[in-house]
Amino acid sequence: MANDIDADTLFNRKQLAEKLTSSGLKTAPATLATMATRGGGPPFRVWGRTPLYRWADAMSWAESRLSPSRHSTSECNTTQAAA
Repeated sequence: MANDIDADTLFNRKQLAEKLTSSGLKTAPATLATMATRGGGPPFRVWGRTPLYRWADAMSWAESRLSPSRHSTSECNTTQAAA
């Protein structure tokens, strides 16, 4: 994923959605906006009326949404059965 971005870089919603998408994690600005009002999205700060997302926080959030690594598709069934 985009390791060349400084961890403290701040992005607005549109920029963050573009960076996450280019990193393979398809995300829309509207999704980030919805999550900002309902919860469950990456942490953000506000500059005036503009929400700003720190890259390291966004990546931690994105990685928390990923499943664990798997070696085959049959592991999906094992994980669900154990839950």
